[in-house]
Amino acid sequence: MSQRSILITGCSVGGIGHAFVKEFHSRGFQVFATARRLESMSELEGVEGVTLLRLDVTDIDSIRTARNKVSSLSGGKLDILINNAGQVLPGSITDLDLTEFKALLEVNYFAPMSMVKEFLPLLLASDDARIVQTSSISGVVHFPFNGAYNMSKAALNAFADALRVELAPFYNIKVINLITGAVTSNIHRPKLLPENSLYKPMELLYLEKRQQMSKVKATPTSQYAQQVASEVMKPKPRAWFWLANMSSVSWFLNSFFPRNFLVCIVAG
Repeated sequence: MSQRSILITGCSVGGIGHAFVKEFHSRGFQVFATARRLESMSELEGVEGVTLLRLDVTDIDSIRTARNKVSSLSGGKLDILINNAGQVLPGSITDLDLTEFKALLEVNYFAPMSMVKEFLPLLLASDDARIVQTSSISGVVHFPFNGAYNMSKAALNAFADALRVELAPFYNIKVINLITGAVTSNIHRPKLLPENSLYKPMELLYLEKRQQMSKVKATPTSQYAQQVASEVMKPKPRAWFWLANMSSVSWFLNSFFPRNFLVCIVAG
């Protein structure tokens, strides 16, 4: 039986992708770890069974170069694709810079679509492939001053669901959506409100709320990666996998409470 292969985007040290690399490598996978800058994955350099690739997920030429490299090293197939690369853009919706928002969508939404399209021939060559999307509870329960990220993850959820129903009847490719709660990561960074913001008079309260959110007990990335790997490798993985701290509460609120009640809870 040939060694199974996996490609993971967004593998910089300190993030979820880096934890994925270590977990799937420990389970015997041939791992293709990618990031925009190779030096951001320097800790993985020289690890047998891990190939580091420079990949800008917003650049179609970069994606195709990575695909060709993976194809040549894996015998023309790929068993698992994890679209993990992502960004945040804190701030209110009314303060959004549309150029920045479009750049966020390029990474969080359009890039996974491009990755799936370009790597699909390699996934079809596998006898039991997986496409895994790293989504978030923010795509379901929409937190204030996080609207851009919320919208990008809601769009990603819809993409994953549409892709699943299109592929399932015809091809042995399972699409798994990770509805991720609070995980220790380096993705979240505070941002001051612009001077003309509607919320500038209450900026201290805004920063206090952001600080409170950052103090929510987070699931360690290593534990998160273990849970994901175990689920992904099941013969019948869940379509939506809710995991990490706050995910169960978010699922419960979204499933059993009306939207107006959620506004009261989330807005606090």
